[in-house]
Amino acid sequence: MSKQTHLNRQMESRHVLMISLGGVIGTGLFLSSGYTIHEAGPIGTLIAYSIGAILVYLVMLCLGELAVAMPYTGAFHVYAKQYIGPGTGFTVAILYWLTWTIALGSEFTAAGLIMQHWFPHIATWLWSLLFMVVIFLVNAMSVRWFAEAEFWFASIKVVAIIAFIILGGLAMVGVLHMQGHASAPGLSNYTKNGWFPNGFGGVFTTMLTVNFAFSGTELIGITAGETKDPAHTIPTAIRTTLWRLIIFFVGSMFVMAALIPYQKAGVTQSPFVLVFKEIGIPYAADLMNFVVLTAIMSAANSGLYASTRMLWSLANEGTIPKIFKQTTKRDVPLVALITSMLGGILALLSSVYAAGSVYLVLVSISGLAVVIVWMAIALSEINFRKAYLKAGHDVNDLVYRTPGYPVVPWLAFILSALSCLLIWFDPNQRIALYYTVPFVAICYLGYYVNQKLKKRKEV
Repeated sequence: MSKQTHLNRQMESRHVLMISLGGVIGTGLFLSSGYTIHEAGPIGTLIAYSIGAILVYLVMLCLGELAVAMPYTGAFHVYAKQYIGPGTGFTVAILYWLTWTIALGSEFTAAGLIMQHWFPHIATWLWSLLFMVVIFLVNAMSVRWFAEAEFWFASIKVVAIIAFIILGGLAMVGVLHMQGHASAPGLSNYTKNGWFPNGFGGVFTTMLTVNFAFSGTELIGITAGETKDPAHTIPTAIRTTLWRLIIFFVGSMFVMAALIPYQKAGVTQSPFVLVFKEIGIPYAADLMNFVVLTAIMSAANSGLYASTRMLWSLANEGTIPKIFKQTTKRDVPLVALITSMLGGILALLSSVYAAGSVYLVLVSISGLAVVIVWMAIALSEINFRKAYLKAGHDVNDLVYRTPGYPVVPWLAFILSALSCLLIWFDPNQRIALYYTVPFVAICYLGYYVNQKLKKRKEV
């Protein structure tokens, strides 16, 4: 079983473009966005989301050069192994696998709870089980099935956000009347309680929450190994990342903060539902519940795909047993897929039976993991370019080059590192550092101990 660089290339340009957009639009935007407004205030929220969008874009510019030069399945785990160190490559893969596996457990639970809204007499676990089977089968069929499902899931989310921005914008200027408002709110909610009602510090303490909301854009790197024309598709997806994040995230936040006083935001219900209800959209709660269910299914679909490819990549690199590399006739890594799904089920069970202990530790670690992965991508790009030039190559030979090198990758690395350190100043999030730092140390230690044992056996 020789080493491969990629699996079956079946994804088209439209799939990758929508996955890169859909991967980042999740429950963080539809449900948790009100919390950011409540904590940072309207202007603080716009600043936090704008910084977050720029950071993600910088990371994507780094990933672009790597993914086009080496369009491998498993992507940044392989880059980290080659250009930072094998221990880092292993740790990045485990952290990323854990992130998506934990997400699987919580997404299936959330989907079951939403279905209870319409079918209160059917047990939540039955719905969760049904969604597990559906998502598993979609991923087990072929990568084309996964990509097609993700394309339509993402399309629904995009339409919902565009509708929200348009209708909310019309309500801001008074074309549509909002219940309980004598006149058009305009931008009055931005200034009537001062620029930063909870102090400027709220911008920084919500920064990590904002970064987590943007997690998922790096999925482009994993799809590179199964995309038909990565040299064309990946740069196109990356070039449009910034304006898409600004329109969909910063745009919806701009409208949301203008229509909902910061004191009301994030307290009782989704800010999207609140705005649609006040505008008078019929069945607003049902419509948004459907959109949120779509977002959850999309996240579960992407999560299972990403965690499966990480396990396959680790086996392909010879880090874990080769059984995880085995694929079906359609090039689906079935053993890795089953293992990732079992991991999601265990995460779901731990969220029910050990929510205050095991699950809390897992969520804390997975929360920081994505930002650590971003740091690894930026550092891999710095070292890749150095190695490329050292080998006697010309930068102009690269099909896609990270603009502004080395400023862009160093800025991406430093901003990602700062967002990790800022957790220390928020007592509610500080616990993530207590668990993540030891976990990362254990991953490194485990990897090198395992390598020593392997060498002894070979001798």
